[in-house]
Amino acid sequence: MNYSDWLKRKGLEYREDILYFAKKKTLDIAKRFGTPLYVINEQMIRERYRSLKNVLNHEYKNNQINYAVKANSNLSVLKILNSEGASFDCTSMGEVYICLKAGISSEKMIYTGNMFTDADFKFAVKNNVFVNLDSLSQLNRLVRIHESLGKEKKAISFRINPEFGAGHHKHTITAGKDIKFGILEQQAIEAYRKAKEAGFEKFGIHQHIGSGVINALDFGKPAEKFISIIKKIIKTLDIKFEFIDFGGGLGIPYRPEEEPLDLESYKNLVIKPFLNLLEAEELGEPIFKIEPGRFLSAESTILLTQINTIKDNGFKLFAGVNAGFNTLIRPTLYNSYHHIIPCDLKGKKREFEYDIVGPICESGDILGEGRKLNELKEEDYLAILDTGAYGFVMSSPYNSRPRPAEVLINNNSVYEIRRAETFEDLLNGQKVPEHLK
Repeated sequence: MNYSDWLKRKGLEYREDILYFAKKKTLDIAKRFGTPLYVINEQMIRERYRSLKNVLNHEYKNNQINYAVKANSNLSVLKILNSEGASFDCTSMGEVYICLKAGISSEKMIYTGNMFTDADFKFAVKNNVFVNLDSLSQLNRLVRIHESLGKEKKAISFRINPEFGAGHHKHTITAGKDIKFGILEQQAIEAYRKAKEAGFEKFGIHQHIGSGVINALDFGKPAEKFISIIKKIIKTLDIKFEFIDFGGGLGIPYRPEEEPLDLESYKNLVIKPFLNLLEAEELGEPIFKIEPGRFLSAESTILLTQINTIKDNGFKLFAGVNAGFNTLIRPTLYNSYHHIIPCDLKGKKREFEYDIVGPICESGDILGEGRKLNELKEEDYLAILDTGAYGFVMSSPYNSRPRPAEVLINNNSVYEIRRAETFEDLLNGQKVPEHLK
């Protein structure tokens, strides 16, 4: 697609050289709330959910989208998705807690952690949250906790590692023999046999191959291996699954030259084989589950930041901004690309190449390297795109810098949904012993 269409897909457009997001003037938002600032487009979250739901519904009605809470756990984001009918995939007690605070019922959650502690299990069981186990050893502990709390052992699921993984960075690939997640094929039958012996009567099964997959072909081999493992479990143990979860990982186009994930190919590589499995094995109508996070939330959000310094060291140009890797760590942590554009292009015709850098006292604090942009000036505002997944949730007060505010745009109104932290917030939880007072 051409560049202007690529921007419009993300709710962005220039009107008389001024950048608008969700039909609101970015300069007005930046000046009203200050920067750095995460700005979320509510309608885009709804649109992404509905578009994906329509694809699933067209192929198989008994489906469920479990939003991956780790992508963006803001209460307002969770409430938006809950109102659309989403379910939720949690990876920690904290995520379960936040979902409960957002008014989400425990029946709509699945807890897919790894390296579970007994505290994790107790919290999940007490709150009636479905647990998706990550290893054989965890089963015995979970059974003991059910018994100690007097809770009935109703249903259980295991996360399968199909050995074929994919993702935008090696640290986000979650399948493979040398990866810490899930149960390999040779242990799968034993896991479900032990679960049956322990008294569980209903079963689910799950896989997840990684995060940020933009090439639909990457889903093919894992789905094929996953289905072959399911067939072996069914034939060996005579188990019928309540749900079959193909995980998340659906990516988005961060770069202008990238096309969106081909959902037609995804259907052919994942949903069609699932339907063939149901027919071949006479499995009835188990729930088809997926657990996207980035696909639903990433493009909904921009990060507004202001330039404080233009530095020419005689070798290259730096545009210093007030957002750093404390605000958005993905470029530093994963070498991730986020497109960066000016909020005001008026009177700026000449193009220069800049490194967009933050104020953190480390050389790795680079948000965008070698970016060709119309001439930038101090006090200009920039928009960093696609920050709605793994943006604020991975921010920190590193260098003792308070975290930014978040605002939500809906129906031409802008709401503050998280206030900016203050210096006082940096001291929260700290205690000074008497001898140092």
